[in-house]
Amino acid sequence: MTTKTSAQAKLFVLDTNVLMHDPSSLFRFEEHDIHLPMVTLEELDNNKKGLTEVARNARQASRYLEEIVGKDLNDLALGCPLAIQGNKHVTGRLFLQTNHVDTELPGLSGSKADNQIISVVLNLQENQPDRHVVLVSKDINIRIKARAMGLAAEDYHNDKVLEDSDLLYTGVRNLPEDFWENHSKDMDSWQESGSMFYRITGPLVKSLLINEFVYYEYEKPFHAIVRKIEDNSAVLEVVQDHGNPKHNVWGITARNREQNFALNLLMDPEVDFVTLLGQAGTGKTLLTLAAALTQTLDKKTYNEIIMTRVTVSVGEDIGFLPGTEEEKMAPWMGALEDNLDVLNKTDEEAGEWGRAATQDLIRTRIKVKSLNFMRGRTFLNKFLIIDEAQNLTPKQMKTLITRAGPGTKVVCLGNISQIDTPYLTEGSSGLTYVVDRFKNWSHNGHMTLVRGERSRLADFAAEIL
Repeated sequence: MTTKTSAQAKLFVLDTNVLMHDPSSLFRFEEHDIHLPMVTLEELDNNKKGLTEVARNARQASRYLEEIVGKDLNDLALGCPLAIQGNKHVTGRLFLQTNHVDTELPGLSGSKADNQIISVVLNLQENQPDRHVVLVSKDINIRIKARAMGLAAEDYHNDKVLEDSDLLYTGVRNLPEDFWENHSKDMDSWQESGSMFYRITGPLVKSLLINEFVYYEYEKPFHAIVRKIEDNSAVLEVVQDHGNPKHNVWGITARNREQNFALNLLMDPEVDFVTLLGQAGTGKTLLTLAAALTQTLDKKTYNEIIMTRVTVSVGEDIGFLPGTEEEKMAPWMGALEDNLDVLNKTDEEAGEWGRAATQDLIRTRIKVKSLNFMRGRTFLNKFLIIDEAQNLTPKQMKTLITRAGPGTKVVCLGNISQIDTPYLTEGSSGLTYVVDRFKNWSHNGHMTLVRGERSRLADFAAEIL
């Protein structure tokens, strides 16, 4: 590396939690250099045992470090090139702390790991005044302490799909009032297997995405889904109205436009992957279970419903208490029980015995699984529901979605403003990640539900509290 590049390249000091969150972070700093304090390596070592995601990441980070440092012991003071494996575009170097740093920190005890890392950053800044030294950590408190010491500190942003969650794809688009004036020239319309289709051309076509819903709420309301985009034309299919009791799903009718769009996705056999986002009470779980029961028990499209969610004491062991996997998961499955109660009441004529029989039948078809035992499994013809998906990392999300075999539909539900996992934010949650990556795939559908439909009390509480 030339001296000119070195002068421009920043020196990033990594906290342990960055490596344990994303081991590949070592290759995400491009032309900049990385410095690892000795205490970071110690903490990696302390966290490497076990079967948790954190322990796996700690072990992977250690493997990467061994590859970078190499077997021939070069002079570590000159740094080791980070361009290993397929990361040839990375021109920075890795430096390890090779000398003892004993910097006095005003008001902080020096023995704590966080404070030792701050000492290293302070020491580097003093010894290399011409370089921009930055501490990178996912821990808010160490960043505040570093800034109080006059040091630059940043969060690790590279895993963020979006800087602002308000920019996340919503799955729905409001058509302007002059839509038909600009798009009805040379328009075709036809009927096919009970659905109405329109082929339109016009300026808006370029920005449409496949399986995006469009609605026009002026003199003649129009609700449709984009089925195809070819050159300058788009094919729109008018959606089924599940708000009409005639088109109910397991006795459930859509109470608003977004719920109707969500039911269209959940009932569409061509859509293999559905993501539903929304605040509490918008109907995500109820709609999904209603669609799952209809397609499993009535239509026999799927042979079983599998429901899983992150057990927040996050993905840790579900314990050595007596009981089956289902019984141990029961405390986390209150949402499933509540929704099944609603779905069971929809059949008024069946009477008490009929309802009890239905309940037993439903229970035999719904399996509750723990995330911890998903590796290596393949689900065939299953309806897989991943609840509370906002608490999953992108890597865990990949592990789950790749379980799907032929004929399986995967539905992810979540509320990205309610994340309970440490170090995950709205921008870096696995749910945000899949919504962004899957959009515009012809077998994917996404809907953001906006209106709460629980009760007037819940709606009022959500608004004013």
